[in-house]
Amino acid sequence: PKLRRPPLPVWAKHPAPLPRDPGPRGPVLPPGLSGDLSLLTRLFQHPLYQVPIPPLTEGDVLFNVNSGIRFDPKAATAENPDWPHEGLEDEFLPTGEAAVDSYPNWLKFHIGINRYELYSRHNPAVEALLRDLGTREITSVAMKSGGTQLKLIMTFQNYGQALFKPMKQTREQETPPDFFYFSDYERHNAEIAAFHLDRILDFRRVPPVAGRLVNMTKEIRDVTRDKKLWRTFFISPANNICFYGECSYYCSTEHALCGKPDQIEGSLAAFLPDLSLAKRKTWRNPWRRSYHKRKKAEWEVDPDYCEEVKQTPPYDSSRRILDIMDMTIFDFLMGNMDRHHYETFEKFGNDTFIIHLDNGRGFGKHSHDELSILVPLQQCCSVGPNLLLRVPLAQRRSRATAVSRPPPPHKASALAAPGLSQPHLEALDRRLRIVLRAVAFTYDFVFIPGEVKDQPSPRHRAVLRA
Repeated sequence: PKLRRPPLPVWAKHPAPLPRDPGPRGPVLPPGLSGDLSLLTRLFQHPLYQVPIPPLTEGDVLFNVNSGIRFDPKAATAENPDWPHEGLEDEFLPTGEAAVDSYPNWLKFHIGINRYELYSRHNPAVEALLRDLGTREITSVAMKSGGTQLKLIMTFQNYGQALFKPMKQTREQETPPDFFYFSDYERHNAEIAAFHLDRILDFRRVPPVAGRLVNMTKEIRDVTRDKKLWRTFFISPANNICFYGECSYYCSTEHALCGKPDQIEGSLAAFLPDLSLAKRKTWRNPWRRSYHKRKKAEWEVDPDYCEEVKQTPPYDSSRRILDIMDMTIFDFLMGNMDRHHYETFEKFGNDTFIIHLDNGRGFGKHSHDELSILVPLQQCCSVGPNLLLRVPLAQRRSRATAVSRPPPPHKASALAAPGLSQPHLEALDRRLRIVLRAVAFTYDFVFIPGEVKDQPSPRHRAVLRA
């Protein structure tokens, strides 16, 4: 029999106009980086972005910090002998016992993680960490094991570490239509844009990511101790420095990463705390795709699949199902079909947030909206009330431009802006309308820990029907 595409849902055929911003609106600023940042600042001043998290107890923080103990790089070096340690301590360590304020920014980020968020809304260490990712001297580079595509672990002078994803496609290139989602390229700018989109949606579940131009000779080849990586460097016929490393896909001379002549753009994502200090649990995404050319996943053929999920721990009692809906909307806005697993911090049990890791396969197609990503929302008819009100705040393209032009941490990475091309911005606006239309058509109830609202509040109703 001839295969047919399923008909489009009603809400996909007729996207509703976005509801108006319920908050105050200031004058429109001129386009450009400064205007975008001012709009982003005003967005974060909106009352919806001021809702406090519950008071934190000892069990709610990832690390209980003793501010009387200073950070000792010698101890870190003993555990990680590949880290550099020649006379660098004095650059960031105080004499005697150090206060928390004098810790490196990556350590401040780690000790700020709690049950509800990776970082607080107004944590200055996050902005400082973004600057570090773009400016700190790279002292060591190694290939990351596992994964399908090449990634590099970069260690900085202050012992922080980040995951480097090099640029593989220009921003204007789209994923070829015949590519399966599991063989798509990982895009560095998708990682950067995902961090800022996650922050705009007020999730704060993506580790800080910054763009950077890296000198492939001085900052990769000359500082790596990884012989397998070093051996893959060569000079192309155009006299550009190239390398390809080792990985499952796209690690060959034909898919080499080449500089101009030795500069390559990429994303640097801050590392989460080491697993020996903060264990994480890996969960299979209930709406994981089949990762097969011909087979379909159960959720693709069973319209009542969500009811089965809701009867399975941890989706039967915690707010985890709402977090899955958050992740669903997040992935749909990016066009990311590659969410096969997710992670949580083991210390917090089931009552904690989902970490939004590995977003490199987002923003691949601006001319196509992958509606199947929204199936969990359609099947479960559940969405958090705060997200209902927050999504419309991103309706104006000038505000969404903050995703396209994230604040550059330093001059070199300014050359890596913008994060997204204009067609992807327009796709974001279009997908926002589709999300709101989908919610309006599938809305059944809002589940809040401790209560179930059968009807949305008047303010929710105004947003849904505006």
